[in-house]
Amino acid sequence: MCGRYASSRGPEDLAGVFEIEKWEPEETLEPDYNVAPTKEVYAVLDRPLKDAEDRRPVRQLRRLKWGLVPSWAKSPEGAARMINARAETVHEKPSYRRAFAARRCILPADGYYEWVTAKDERDLEVEGRKKRPRKQPYFVLPADGSVFAMAGLYEFWRDRTLPDEHPLAWWATCSVITTEAETSPLAVSPAEGPRTLADIHPRMPLMLTPDRWDAWLDPARTDVEDLRSLLAAPPEGLMRAYPVSTAVSNVRNNSPELLTELEGPEEGTLF
Repeated sequence: MCGRYASSRGPEDLAGVFEIEKWEPEETLEPDYNVAPTKEVYAVLDRPLKDAEDRRPVRQLRRLKWGLVPSWAKSPEGAARMINARAETVHEKPSYRRAFAARRCILPADGYYEWVTAKDERDLEVEGRKKRPRKQPYFVLPADGSVFAMAGLYEFWRDRTLPDEHPLAWWATCSVITTEAETSPLAVSPAEGPRTLADIHPRMPLMLTPDRWDAWLDPARTDVEDLRSLLAAPPEGLMRAYPVSTAVSNVRNNSPELLTELEGPEEGTLF
């Protein structure tokens, strides 16, 4: 799954990476080292500019709220539960299939966090002892330090309780597409602990390699089977993972120190 990630790159950097044609300086977000559901995040998308005579798709960097609200939803209350869409079923689930066909985006990140439960504490759970597991967080990122381009969907929702001119009348929301975690060896493995992403968690965000970006963002591509082919797993051996402080588990903590690589799991969280 993807429940937390880091996004520290600014618009200038992302514009160069993704060949952005349009972004509004007033929409700039501060670097976020602990992106949690319902926060505003950057998204790359191809869409005609509002009120423009030329209706060609323009590559834009937009701010979206993480937690997708379907256009037909009566309220946005379920957004926090719709942060992830499974690649295996995204084309058929009512909440995602319309966006999958027409409103796809890339959610740029430095990498994402995932938590592993210590083996000894998993054993306690199996034995039926009531003890809350202490989990070791790992930061997962491209081994070469490039932008982690997560496949995403976006949607618009109209708040009918507000007039058209109200700035909050329209919600722009998004969801991260996830897939089965890789079982191949990590490009760089921790000194101790997991050797594959599947050792950390059975799911992971679907990373799009640059050769798929244009096809994924193209709103003219609407054939479901064609689009599903873009959901194939990326080549193996592109990722690394390392343990980070359990401070990231508290969403109130947000600083570059959260990305600091530890020499090994924190005490009490051995893999």
